[in-house]
Amino acid sequence: MNNNDVLRRIRYTFNFDDTKMIDIFALGGIEVTRAQVSDWLKKEDDPDYQACADVQLATFLNGLIVDKRGRKDGPQPEPETSLTNNIIFRKLKIALNLQADDVLGLIKKADFSMSKHELSAFFRKPDHKHYRKCKDQVLRYFLKGLQLEYRS
Repeated sequence: MNNNDVLRRIRYTFNFDDTKMIDIFALGGIEVTRAQVSDWLKKEDDPDYQACADVQLATFLNGLIVDKRGRKDGPQPEPETSLTNNIIFRKLKIALNLQADDVLGLIKKADFSMSKHELSAFFRKPDHKHYRKCKDQVLRYFLKGLQLEYRS
């Protein structure tokens, strides 16, 4: 999935307006303009479309964690310069304070099933022997489940 899709889906799921999006970016540590947010949310065929870089989405997700759970003590985490679906999945799981059973329930709402062992493989360190890359399809099902749960 591309970063703009993830940003659009999160905005739609939680019904964030432009001001809220700008506030979440600020919580993550960068200042963005309404025009930038608007360009990131446009479809690819729009002439004003701008690709959202990994570091920008990582900053947004860090800001979402702060918005949903509060600021943690000590230094704030630096945004990743390179994102994978696994990192996006993990950050959303942290932001929403979801346990494995909660995540499995959300994925099941989107008509997809997965075992707890398959799910835990996504959250392991990349050098772990049971680490598995999260495919676009799994992240899409998770985001769809979030949408079904949080957007009535």
